[in-house]
Amino acid sequence: MMWRRKCAVAVAGTVLSGSIAFTGVVGTSGIAGAQPAPPPPTTTEAPFTTPNTDSCPFTSLPAPAIDLSEAPAPGSTAPTAVPIPESPVGGDKLGECGVVLPDGAPPLPADIAASGWVLADAETGEVLAAKDPHGRYRPASTIKMLLALVALDELDLDTEITATAEDADAEGSAVGIGKGGKYTNRQLMQGLVMASGNDAAHALARQLGGDAAAVSKMNALAADLGALDTRTATPSGLDGPGMSSSPYDLAVIFHTALQNPTFAGLIHTETVEFPGFPKDPTIPDDLDRPGFTLANDNQLLYNYDGALGGKTGFTDDARHTYVGAAERNGRKLLVTLMGGEAKPIRPWEQAARLLDYGYALPASTTVGSLTDRSTDDATPDVTRTPSAAAPGSISAAPTADAESDTTDRILVGAVGAVVVIALVAGAVALNRRRR
Repeated sequence: MMWRRKCAVAVAGTVLSGSIAFTGVVGTSGIAGAQPAPPPPTTTEAPFTTPNTDSCPFTSLPAPAIDLSEAPAPGSTAPTAVPIPESPVGGDKLGECGVVLPDGAPPLPADIAASGWVLADAETGEVLAAKDPHGRYRPASTIKMLLALVALDELDLDTEITATAEDADAEGSAVGIGKGGKYTNRQLMQGLVMASGNDAAHALARQLGGDAAAVSKMNALAADLGALDTRTATPSGLDGPGMSSSPYDLAVIFHTALQNPTFAGLIHTETVEFPGFPKDPTIPDDLDRPGFTLANDNQLLYNYDGALGGKTGFTDDARHTYVGAAERNGRKLLVTLMGGEAKPIRPWEQAARLLDYGYALPASTTVGSLTDRSTDDATPDVTRTPSAAAPGSISAAPTADAESDTTDRILVGAVGAVVVIALVAGAVALNRRRR
């Protein structure tokens, strides 16, 4: 099928920085020529506006990377885009790229910076509202939910391991494990979920057969759950070649994870004591590191009535990602955010506003489902629906760079399509999820 995609730029405006307080010194009486100081320059930055995704800019791929984190290793090639199911997973309305609301719904809350999000019932799986639910974005550390589910299934939480230098030196955020330190898998899980520790992720992945094996297991689980926009490239969520997920997929994964009592307990834990590690005998005058109190980094847990917990995420390419859940009056809701910014308010505050919005909707509200397994994904096809511009939304004109990026993607897609078609028959067994 030949297809042509409209080009759009997801615009996230910046918040007015505010004028710097400045007190002019008025000339002293009797001093000739004394004048008031000139006023400070006024700011010219545009006010924040929610990114517009109505024209489906992220149908098959996330936005271009801003660094080399996704460059394939020497001798290897970049993966082609994750195939798109013929029918939107979760229901036809979730195939739209803009805001998806139930009939008669009130206006959305202000200051939601995420390019894509999903608001759903955490028990029934009914989707209450969404924005670009199947748009392709990078998940950052929210993908640690998949690693946690695999580890909870395969590893004994009471088993104690000794951390290696490679564990301790893992790139990115760390809980603070050290070479020679002894940790149970339960403690590693606490470091993974509460502090988003990439060092803990490495130690868990090592027990699952190494990074490549862990990634393979995570991707198999994603496919089994019906998270068909997802392909992780690293156990920790650091960006890598082919990294992709969607707000819908994160909601599916989070919905599943919340059913696991151990996972639910981990994300709901505010503080826990975490072990230290011994001094390194190869370093002169090194000292033993004492244990410490580990605090959950998810501010929703401390600041939102009924919060159950969640997971934070950030990389330069992914920007801010977030999942959170709460329970009020016996009703549990979850929210996922992707491609966001920590302005005009922080991601957990944006999630809180969407949760408030969801609690104000009738319990019977639905625009789709996280548990719908009816789609036939055997034949990939680009069928996502551009949305009519939402009232008051701003669509940015494409820039030259945006046009170039889109052209490059279309060319890559055209070449990749030939390969995909040839491999479809063999890929069915891997890509088809359970009915």
